[in-house]
Amino acid sequence: MIPFAKPTVEQFFRTYTITNFAVNNDETKLIFNTNLNGKMNLWAVDLPGSFPYLFAHRDESCNFIKFDAENQYVLAGFDNDGDENYQIYSIPFEGGLPQPLITGESSEKFYFSHLSDDGKRLYYVTSLDNPMYLNTHMRNLESGIDTLLHIGETSTTELAAVSDDEKAFVYSQAFANTYVVSFVKIGEDTFTLTPDASKVHVAGDPVFTDDNTIHFVTDYESDHTYIAKFDLSTKSFSKVLEVEGESVQTIKFNKDNGEFYFITSKGVADKLYRYHLGVGKLAESTLPVDVIDQVRFAKSGNLYILGRSATVPHNIFKSTDGQEWEQLTENRVLGVSQDGMVEPEVVSYNSFDGLDIEALLFKAKEEHANGYTIFWPHGGPQSSERKMFRSMFQCFLNRGYNIFAPNFRGSTGYGSEFTKMVEQDWGEGPRLDCLAGIDWLFDNGITDRDRLFLVGGSYGGYMALLLHGRHAEYFKAVVDIFGVSDLFTFVNSVPAHWKPIMDRWLGDPERDKERFVKDSPVTYLDGMVKPMLVIQGAKDPRVVKKESDQIVAKLTELGRDVEYLVLDDEGHGFSKKENEITVYSRMLEFLEKHQK
Repeated sequence: MIPFAKPTVEQFFRTYTITNFAVNNDETKLIFNTNLNGKMNLWAVDLPGSFPYLFAHRDESCNFIKFDAENQYVLAGFDNDGDENYQIYSIPFEGGLPQPLITGESSEKFYFSHLSDDGKRLYYVTSLDNPMYLNTHMRNLESGIDTLLHIGETSTTELAAVSDDEKAFVYSQAFANTYVVSFVKIGEDTFTLTPDASKVHVAGDPVFTDDNTIHFVTDYESDHTYIAKFDLSTKSFSKVLEVEGESVQTIKFNKDNGEFYFITSKGVADKLYRYHLGVGKLAESTLPVDVIDQVRFAKSGNLYILGRSATVPHNIFKSTDGQEWEQLTENRVLGVSQDGMVEPEVVSYNSFDGLDIEALLFKAKEEHANGYTIFWPHGGPQSSERKMFRSMFQCFLNRGYNIFAPNFRGSTGYGSEFTKMVEQDWGEGPRLDCLAGIDWLFDNGITDRDRLFLVGGSYGGYMALLLHGRHAEYFKAVVDIFGVSDLFTFVNSVPAHWKPIMDRWLGDPERDKERFVKDSPVTYLDGMVKPMLVIQGAKDPRVVKKESDQIVAKLTELGRDVEYLVLDDEGHGFSKKENEITVYSRMLEFLEKHQK
């Protein structure tokens, strides 16, 4: 027999990411955004099946893909090295180099909203002239005439839906992640979709099922989101459908047969349902994955999804009935079978105040186990760790590390009230939830203080810094990936269109000065005594480079063991494959160095 070495780090990271996709009306072409060739570009497959080919080359992240109805062109939005200042480009239907369509200065944002059925009018939202609240425009693609439709006021406002006759427009106005009001505008008249806009709730993902009816997702007077409708003729709100204990995430409607498909989440996995509006028939669909990232309806009624599971990377699937699925992409880990990877256990524990916290526990296979565990607080914070593939997880598991990922208070998937618990409490309740999770690991013999590493990114990086500063005795070493280090500097450095939500989300630095001090990692520099690796994208617009610069500089002045890796051509994440491999190889080297 020929002996083979265990998989390398690079093998796990040679999987590619798919961030979004689109299918044209006659289902002859599928386009998806992926780093298949090392950088993010648009690739295509000619259906019913062909080898993927490069469709549009730009080497940048893409936030949307849209075919026109007549297969004349494709629209897409691209940023620059992760700066998230997306602008709108056009591409010939046959593919090629994207050309600017609606663009401006590199600091401006142009977000696609809607394309008319005849492909002649494009609706978009922009930071131009209104960087904090955003404005909505319509561009006539034949004449080039641009019309201002709506000026955002009070809070960040985005166009969410347009009626078929293009006379009614639904806008979503965000005051927080958990407080989003939607209203319909017809001429100069506006009507909120829910009865009382002053109540804290979410109303979003609207769809015109006809010119007089809007269906949408809301948690109005409920702990879980459900499907509701607004009748334009009577200006009335009503609940349509809820699934007990589950939260509806997104709805897609097929006007030809009057059917909805909608996704619900509960904890760490998703479900997919089909609902016939006319007869009120509800049926649960099967799923080839645990987590759905996107859903698309074709004109024929065929359903396409982009999804993943803990041991299955991003792939696109097609179904004619929501039960049987055909896999259209073949994204897999190089040289590692699904059986060679690790499925997580879903566990729960009681926190300091009795609150039940769910978590994912990945245990390295016995033949790989090195006895060490990584504690992973997720980003967001209003997000969650789910049964979704992470190259980092499976690579580190293969190297012998267990991974524990708690969904502390503030995580999504457990009801609206649970999600709100992190608002204006970034550093107390969630931190204590994390400590309770660590104690659970110790009590159950999974790890101990001499074999526990702390790794987190974004809000998880913030939590890693805070836990390090306040509870260094729990950890061997710490990795912070673009984490917030100082709440005072962070609240003033976020993108302009984030600022309207910051008060409810985080707080006010003047009013809440005492809490900002208490919850800022930089307050606890004296406690940060364990070795640390800090990783930062130079063009990160969410957690700017200064957040990492200042913590590294201060710790260096104190003579602490801190390493700093800056990626000049990345933002809030790693879109370029070589950068991703560099980052996680460096992380593994760091952890291995500090095992003893």
